[in-house]
Amino acid sequence: MCREPAQEIRQKKDLLVVSHIDADGLTSAAIICTALERAGLNYRPIFFRQLDEPALDEISDYNPDLVIFTDLGSGMIQQICDRALAAVVVDHHKPASSQARPMAHINPHLVGADGALHLSGSGTSFLLARALAATSEGNDDLAALAVVGAVGDLQDMAHGQLTGINRHILEIGSKAGAVSFGRDIKLFGRQTRPVYKMLEYSQDPYLPGLSGNEDACIAFLREIGIRLGGERWRRWIDLSQDEKANLVSAIIRKGLRSGLAAAKLERLIGEVYVLLSEQEGTELRDASEYSTLLNATARYGHAQIGLSVCMGDRDRAFSEAQRLLSQHRQNLVNGLKLVAERGITCLQSIQYFDAGESIQDTIVGIVAGMSFQMADRSRPILAFARTEGEDLKVSARGTQDLVRSGLDLAEALSASARAVGGVGGGHNVAAGATIPAPAQQKFLELVDGAVGRQLGL
Repeated sequence: MCREPAQEIRQKKDLLVVSHIDADGLTSAAIICTALERAGLNYRPIFFRQLDEPALDEISDYNPDLVIFTDLGSGMIQQICDRALAAVVVDHHKPASSQARPMAHINPHLVGADGALHLSGSGTSFLLARALAATSEGNDDLAALAVVGAVGDLQDMAHGQLTGINRHILEIGSKAGAVSFGRDIKLFGRQTRPVYKMLEYSQDPYLPGLSGNEDACIAFLREIGIRLGGERWRRWIDLSQDEKANLVSAIIRKGLRSGLAAAKLERLIGEVYVLLSEQEGTELRDASEYSTLLNATARYGHAQIGLSVCMGDRDRAFSEAQRLLSQHRQNLVNGLKLVAERGITCLQSIQYFDAGESIQDTIVGIVAGMSFQMADRSRPILAFARTEGEDLKVSARGTQDLVRSGLDLAEALSASARAVGGVGGGHNVAAGATIPAPAQQKFLELVDGAVGRQLGL
């Protein structure tokens, strides 16, 4: 699938790598940039919040020999080709209907796979990087970054593990000694977060009596005999196997007593991914924490910092990324407080909040997902934020339970945004849109109706 574009790429001199500003976009760019570097090719990376006409104007101004779009581009194939850009599009979002053909278009949807579940943007980029390698196994170590991108895109959440083509990439990375995988607790922060904080911030599953309550989490650990620590709070990786087993059993018992369905508690345990070349106890050791660190760079206009980390900088770039991560966490806390103060408005099939200018449009989607701890989990949640211009940024998040019931946020937001003069897309469980501010109410009505039809409400 990737051999022909790989041959074309090797013949170009001035390469532009264009990618998205999230963990999947950063790892996608890093995989391609590393592969180009190893092949002795010159490249320039550039990142965008979204690929639209102004972005294509900027790209055209570079006058590159070839543009490699990673983790975006499939929705703008016609516009890319209309500008006569020599382009390779390496994406996993649903392609827009178009008769235009770039030099190459690599996308799982084109071969019947699900880009929200079976292959991420970074995974698609890895397939191309593998074809660019001088030897058959030359870029196999980059599978670790593809795993980080897939986890950052939440592609392991539906089944508790990576599936489809992602699984094949994971096995390549494991064989190369770059990543290991196995079943463990799925709560975020296994490498760096104190155990009580893991429980406090648990959202999927939401743990009644523990999630959102720091004092209750500390009391719970003491009650079951888990030592919290001395000078330093103990993390999950600091616990013995017996302590881990005891804690998981106690959480399940407490959840069942609180009326939590067994199916939801099953999500407590799943597959986790460890990057073997990274130092234990750092954010880079665990794929989930690594992806969060990357989001803390690119979503605040520091994509180059995240790219440098992905490409091996463990000095200045990593230190700066950790500083940005600390700020990112505080911004998320502030965002959740804002949502709690302003409240969430429920419609027939959806719920929403409007952050105005109080939450950056680049992180409002993360806040939306975290807001499920105080929201109705039987409806998807939409969040609105002001952009730098006159438009509204919309981020929508659902749950896997809703997707299993028929939810497709990408379809609902894309059609509704188009109807009000905006653009939208994404995945079934998470999607986004940009719409004219005056069209907000009409857009809400359209999405509410679309989701209602999907869920049979």
